Amino acid sequence: MSHYFENDKTLKSSPKLIEYEIFNRQFKLKTDLGVFSKNSIDEGTYSFLKVLIPLHLSGRILDVGCGYGALGLTLASFDDKSNYVLVDINERAVALTKENILNLDLKNVTCLQSDIYQNVEGYFDSIVINPPIRAGKKIIYQMFREAYDYLIDGGSLFIVIRKNHGAFSARDYITQVFGNCYLLKRDKGYYIYQANKNKC
Repeated sequence: MSHYFENDKTLKSSPKLIEYEIFNRQFKLKTDLGVFSKNSIDEGTYSFLKVLIPLHLSGRILDVGCGYGALGLTLASFDDKSNYVLVDINERAVALTKENILNLDLKNVTCLQSDIYQNVEGYFDSIVINPPIRAGKKIIYQMFREAYDYLIDGGSLFIVIRKNHGAFSARDYITQVFGNCYLLKRDKGYYIYQANKNKC
């Protein structure tokens, strides 16, 4: 069975526009079959955005597993001084994100296809991840573990994960990697965590 964390060349296309509002701003994004949460922005991403936007992340920000761009593009829309890199393994997701970048007229965002960090270059001040649960624990934990190597000293990893999708075990694993993991907010079963790469 096909899912959004792989490329299915036989998948039919049925594009649509979704709409949502956050902090009194309206957004329209193009979605399609074969990408995560194609019918609406998912609750986890929305809860994540409500926490991240007021934090005013700055510098270089990486969105891993960006899908059609709801997380990274919304953040970038509130922050034209930072540079955003969005990556996904799914070719259709990347194509949709690139189209959404153009439609939103965002000049501070680039998007590329990448198997997790495979095609990622350089270091980041922040990495944000709404992990693809269907991809499995091995891949998700690789995302968390390797984030450490792509953060500057003093940089931070931010994740959102549901309690019943393993929030507490994810917290414990990230703590092993980073030496810390802090709960920023719990919202309708979603846990939003921050881990800091402490300066040596």
